[in-house]
Amino acid sequence: MHSTARARERAVLVAVDAPRPLIPVRDSLLELSRLAATAGIAVVGELVQSLKRAHPATFIGSGKVEEVKALVASTEADVVIFDDPLSPAQQRNLEKGLGCKVVDRSALILDIFAQRARSIEGKMQVELAQLQYLQPRLTRAWTHLSRQRGGGVGTRGPGETQLEVDRRRVRERIAQLRKRLGDTERTRRMHSDERTAIPVPTVALVGYTNAGKSTLMNALTRAGVLVEDKLFATLDPTVRRLRLPQGLTVLLADTVGFIHKLPHQLVEAFKSTLEQVRTANLLIHVIDASHPTWPEQLRITEEVLVEIGAGDVPVVYALNKSDLVSLGALPQVSPPDAVVLSAQTGAGLPALLVRIEQRLGAGLSRVRCVLPSDRSDIVALLRRTGRIVEEYYRDGEVTVTALVPEKVAGQLRKEFPGTAAG
Repeated sequence: MHSTARARERAVLVAVDAPRPLIPVRDSLLELSRLAATAGIAVVGELVQSLKRAHPATFIGSGKVEEVKALVASTEADVVIFDDPLSPAQQRNLEKGLGCKVVDRSALILDIFAQRARSIEGKMQVELAQLQYLQPRLTRAWTHLSRQRGGGVGTRGPGETQLEVDRRRVRERIAQLRKRLGDTERTRRMHSDERTAIPVPTVALVGYTNAGKSTLMNALTRAGVLVEDKLFATLDPTVRRLRLPQGLTVLLADTVGFIHKLPHQLVEAFKSTLEQVRTANLLIHVIDASHPTWPEQLRITEEVLVEIGAGDVPVVYALNKSDLVSLGALPQVSPPDAVVLSAQTGAGLPALLVRIEQRLGAGLSRVRCVLPSDRSDIVALLRRTGRIVEEYYRDGEVTVTALVPEKVAGQLRKEFPGTAAG
């Protein structure tokens, strides 16, 4: 029997223990190992070097390069994955010195996104990020064809021509993708404007990757979102309606997770998709309470939220995976008013729904209006966007007192001038 299945790539992981890291190097290396597993790569070796500053040519010192080379030979590794970003020159020098493929964390994350993107827009966003990452690395990519030795007559060869062709093709493809994504973003904004005309509060789930956002989404809405114990299990956003205990209906959006050292190309490419985070009425920041470095993960997520322009959106903190933590081991210094829950078992979900309703209700206006009894569409709007406090019919009219968003209250005052504050 001869198997035609593609053999898993074997990788050696390399990390640098720099002064005052945001996440301890061992935790960061463990996360890199999980990223490799998500990408379908078998980790066969790891190496850590303490370093005050990166070597400009090879990132790690020459002695450590030889040590990595020996580890690659003994483990028969196909690729070396660095936990930190490498410059194009460092990547080339390392590949030459190690005699194998070298990638950094950014390239690995981009590869995972490319494998897991499902929607057309998601695939375009990932391709754009990959091309932006690749563009500076095209330099000297065709030196095996080039005869250039310093310029002048007789030195311009096919290598230079091919390199320029590749650069031009990448630039053209980037421009094409940006245009198509711009068209997609305009369409989304048009649909967003249509939803704003009949406003329904939007609640977005955000958090570090693998914190349990998709599990929570499924527990609250039965959305059927893919759930795996892998980093970046889902990339494409999902939006579902959610009815809160007092009757208020909201749109719940599940978004891509964030991670330590997230490639800036991805943040830029996914900004349009993450617009629903920026425009949400409320964010549910899902935190993996069972993770030893959850405070650092919280800080990283908050930094990305600021970067995409969502730093001022109101937040409810949800300490998830409480079923994996003993009661006494739950975080003692937790975010303000955090809700402790388990999306897996359902514990704490009612308290989360109440907290969401309280936070959204804080921004509702109380109105009282008298409507013709045939205007059931207005009554339905009040039910959908807010909460009806009182409703009674008399003499062909319906009197309704409701708590609604200020936009809806303004529409009512405009259409029915007799509408008063409740």
